[in-house]
Amino acid sequence: MAIARQTEPWSALLDAGRADGRLVREAFEGAREPTFADIPGDLHPKLRGALVQAGIDRLYAHQAQALECAWAGTTIVTTGTASGKSLCFQLPTLETLLADPHARAIYLYPTKALAQDQARALHRFGLHKELRPAIYDGDTPREERAQIRRRSNLILTNPDMLHVGVLPHHARWGDLFANLAIVVVDEAHVYRGVFGSHVANVLRRLRRVANAYGTTPRILLASATIANPVELAERLTGLDDVQLVDEDASPGARRQIAMWNPPLEDEILQTRRSVLSEAAELLARLVREGSRTICFMKSRKGVELVAKLASDELVKTGHRELADRVAPYRAGYTPQQRRELERRLTEGELLAVVTTDALELGIDIGALDAAVCVTFPGTVASLRQMWGRAGRRGRGLAVYIAGEDALDQFFCRHPDEFLDRPVEAAILHHENEQIHLPHLVCAAHEGPIDPDTDAEILGPRVRAHCEALAAQGALVERRGRFTLRTPEDFPAARVALRSASADNIQVVDVQQGELLGTVELARACSTVHEGAIYLHQGRQYEVRELDLDTRRALVEPFSGDWYTQPRREINTEIERLLDRRECCGVTLSFGRVMVSEQVLAFQRKQLGTREVLDVTALDLPRTEYSTQALWYELAGGPALDDVPMAALLGALHATEHAQIAVLPLLAMCDRWDIGGLSTNAHPQTGGPTIFIYDGHPGGVGITRQGFTRFEDLVRDAHALIGECPCEGGCPSCVQSPKCGNLNEPLHKAAALEVLSAMLEIG
Repeated sequence: MAIARQTEPWSALLDAGRADGRLVREAFEGAREPTFADIPGDLHPKLRGALVQAGIDRLYAHQAQALECAWAGTTIVTTGTASGKSLCFQLPTLETLLADPHARAIYLYPTKALAQDQARALHRFGLHKELRPAIYDGDTPREERAQIRRRSNLILTNPDMLHVGVLPHHARWGDLFANLAIVVVDEAHVYRGVFGSHVANVLRRLRRVANAYGTTPRILLASATIANPVELAERLTGLDDVQLVDEDASPGARRQIAMWNPPLEDEILQTRRSVLSEAAELLARLVREGSRTICFMKSRKGVELVAKLASDELVKTGHRELADRVAPYRAGYTPQQRRELERRLTEGELLAVVTTDALELGIDIGALDAAVCVTFPGTVASLRQMWGRAGRRGRGLAVYIAGEDALDQFFCRHPDEFLDRPVEAAILHHENEQIHLPHLVCAAHEGPIDPDTDAEILGPRVRAHCEALAAQGALVERRGRFTLRTPEDFPAARVALRSASADNIQVVDVQQGELLGTVELARACSTVHEGAIYLHQGRQYEVRELDLDTRRALVEPFSGDWYTQPRREINTEIERLLDRRECCGVTLSFGRVMVSEQVLAFQRKQLGTREVLDVTALDLPRTEYSTQALWYELAGGPALDDVPMAALLGALHATEHAQIAVLPLLAMCDRWDIGGLSTNAHPQTGGPTIFIYDGHPGGVGITRQGFTRFEDLVRDAHALIGECPCEGGCPSCVQSPKCGNLNEPLHKAAALEVLSAMLEIG
């Protein structure tokens, strides 16, 4: 990428960043000319007229290709932000609905806001007689639902509503399923990990119900750019021969990229200026210079804080008239509040919006000059999606503001590698038994399961799984088919699509009497133990009581200046070896392990300084769950030759932390989705061993990715540690915010010796 040196509204900001060292790297993406294709002559006349009404007289080449592929079968379109992906599935859908008045379609979106946005886009075609779209989600008034089922030929919904509100009641939707021609899965890259594994099961159930009504709908998917779009589409749908459209023919904006690192405030501790203050100051300056800007934050609390700080900064610098043109946007607002904010954004009343990833996805909020991402969002794919928002008037500014986290600082030390790093693979595992078996019970509620005929959709192991469920008492076999043991049961209500386990702890705000959410039972003792500071969608709560018998954690809002870390004792037992190879001088294995964990105590730590205030003992039971893991044995290999015995455990522990920190670079996951254990003498391997495991019961394929690309995992961990300027280890390299041993012991230098030796051999 070439460096841009051209005067822009943000040039003075970048000049200041160069002068004080905050701007660690800048790059430039050139504009891209569009490639057009004619609208097909055999398109339905009313659709051609609708396109003209919408101001479309030509298609981008990838839109024409997507239309052609859609007639052939399952198709996934993966092109950049604002490339017109919606039209790729709108064209075949509208053509089908216009050609056959009885045909029906379903659009699936991961968020309610996306469904609302698509409803507005469909309205602009002007096909009010032929096209009858309706949103069907949790906000849909109950008195309108029966009419939607009768009248609408295009249902816009989300996987959660499909799972609990449509499929179990398919008899009420008989006309829809008997005429279902197309299913659209938009923003498919969101469906990964636990959520994606659930959605893959929901889509199989959808196909099965449709088959029972005599239809086989075509499934069309749209996604941001990811490394494995065809594989993702196949795993989500259970279908083969997926067509891929990935050549982006839309115009690309000329975009300047800036990597921004807040200044150090403590050289010894390697602590930096608050990323929230840095983001607010930068945002206020962009607004003052007339740049329409979107700023992405991870948490709701961060969204509110940055918006307020930016407004305060504008007032302080004499621009009070601009302060009201900065607004936060996040989940938790009423539908009316969200609609009003979207209107102000689209019509240009707002100059800046601070948001969670609620606006990362394809909502049309008008053209923007700048897109700012505060801390690494978890994946390069998400970052590029966010940056793609910038490009009004053919040019834009994309900013990444680093935090103190290990990955953020790793990227600041390797800016070129970061900018050129390919997007990750989206992974899921729909046959994770913790997820798959409850969905089979849901499928049995929707209709008796016949393993001979249902294997094509539900998988070749459906008979074995149903027999296991029958042995557990969930299903009963009658004449070769499996049905619910209790017909009046409603199993969908027990399956939450955002959780791997059906056995959850309810988190209740006792002040409001409100159910905040759920925590998997296997993780409850470490996250919602008594005294824990629990973070829910950016807000802090203190846990007053954890009752494992009633499956309830009682919390209340918290405004203190400390946080908590649990001290855990973790053990792993190897259950089944699935793969093994020699690599980097170690014996590397992949398989299933039983993770057992007991929370022994927790410590309170001061925000900012991280000073330990006190340690409180806990009396909690040991929990265990089976999951996927990679592990490697260093006994007898040269990797430990130069490591003193006194430093061995610290070296293993620091190496484990570093590899967990960089594993999200290989798989679309968060470090909180991964666990680890390092020991100088594991009873089953007989020597020094490091385990890295999926943090969800059953596993979703994260560590399989680490096993496959282990050499990259070693290389990235070595760079993470080796180039951090701290002396003994810090949050930017080997310290972990989720360490069960409270980051003791850690030996940075010895870990570097281990990884260096592995790289030399590898």
